[in-house]
Amino acid sequence: QVQLVESGGGLVQAGGSLRLSCAASGSIFRINTMGWYRQAPGKQRELVASITSGGSTTYADSVRGRFTISRDNAKNTVYLQMDSLKPEDTAVYYCNADVRRLGVTFKNEDYWGQGTQVTVSS
Repeated sequence: QVQLVESGGGLVQAGGSLRLSCAASGSIFRINTMGWYRQAPGKQRELVASITSGGSTTYADSVRGRFTISRDNAKNTVYLQMDSLKPEDTAVYYCNADVRRLGVTFKNEDYWGQGTQVTVSS
């Protein structure tokens, strides 16, 4: 009973910015790592950025220096600030969370959002 809902996608011109948000809700005891993945048509889903519960971040080489991931643990929300967007950033962006649910022991589970479309025009 965990849901991830993304928002903030849209159409933007090259060089512009977007901020994606992903709010987790449900029977959550703890969220470990949260991350953003993206999938472009004809390509495999790839990790864009991730952030641990302690705030350690990881970025794909293609976005490092342009994107910033952050989280608000009190709100179970992760953000992706995307600056200097390029057409190759066009993809469906998916939120991911590694969750320990309330009442569940010895088991962490991955949850995915429904995806939000980011389109960067050239």
